[in-house]
Amino acid sequence: MKPSSPVRYTPDVETPLDDEQKVIDSLINDFDTILERTSEDYDHAVRSVHAKAHGILKGSLRVESALPDELAQGLFAKPGEYEVYLRLSTNAGDILPDVISLPRGLALKVVGVEGERLPDSEGHNQDFIMLNAPVFQAPNAEKFQTNLKMLAKTTDRLEGTKVATSKTLQGVDKVLEKMHVDSPAVKSLGGVPNIDPLGETYYSATAFRYGDYMAKFSIRPISDSLKALSGRMVDIDGRRDAIREDVRNEMKERQGEWAFCVQLCRDIEQQPIEDATVEWDEQSAPFYRVATLHIPSQDSWQEAMVRQVEDEMRFSVWTGIADHQPLGNINRVRKETYRHSADFRASFNACPYHEPSASSR
Repeated sequence: MKPSSPVRYTPDVETPLDDEQKVIDSLINDFDTILERTSEDYDHAVRSVHAKAHGILKGSLRVESALPDELAQGLFAKPGEYEVYLRLSTNAGDILPDVISLPRGLALKVVGVEGERLPDSEGHNQDFIMLNAPVFQAPNAEKFQTNLKMLAKTTDRLEGTKVATSKTLQGVDKVLEKMHVDSPAVKSLGGVPNIDPLGETYYSATAFRYGDYMAKFSIRPISDSLKALSGRMVDIDGRRDAIREDVRNEMKERQGEWAFCVQLCRDIEQQPIEDATVEWDEQSAPFYRVATLHIPSQDSWQEAMVRQVEDEMRFSVWTGIADHQPLGNINRVRKETYRHSADFRASFNACPYHEPSASSR
């Protein structure tokens, strides 16, 4: 059965809540709790979420040729090849041992993207931020703040308790999986299986403008070298940075390719913009590959690259072009909170962040 035509973007697809600015201000206060505590403990400011990186990689994104009109939009409007930076991470605001198993993230920066910029978006790059789950853990920022407050209260404290809790929740998640029940809440608190991040599929979870239309994004491994890692459990016993060590060893020996895919909104009721906990059904709204991400073999923890990305660079869904404007409540509150977090890091570390430019080839 052929999918229905995609829904065209209009500003009225968004319905901002009356108290959004109040929630933003409150979220910033919670982020400050995390930022201040970790910067004091580490004598160095790290990200307020996804503080721990497992790998920093550089490669290229090749946009497919002859895409149909509905997919040839924005960055993907014409064939081309771009330099990219890729950061694999875990979502906590403190740098925890890998035995505490939490959701993973993938941040992608595409360098040298032309087009009308989003407000206050520096440089000429396009960022995509993804999770290893198709939905967000909360339908809106107010609900997300409940989880954030707990993370803020326990940041860099009770590490032993977190380890025990994570092991317990991993057991709970296995039971729920056997019952065909998925629980984002259990996973967000430490119930995620400790799986190799190189074999995972990542999702934007939230919606974005896609030129004339609206979409969600995903990145999935397609090369045999990466698909072989899908579902591989990481041996974390006695290894605080086991994931980072495994990714480093794996990327020294293999090249990787991922498909960058787009899922167009085809029914605004079945594929809502404002509720990030609703998974868009792939039967009625399939993912289509629009580009290929290629990462050559390399040292994924090379000192100069780590310093450049960790201290001199920020990732935000609001860094990009107007054709890929973030949509929905979760994305709207990300703008000010992400900027605040990055500004704190830049000030504390006396290291301004900046957008990279494409290198000459």
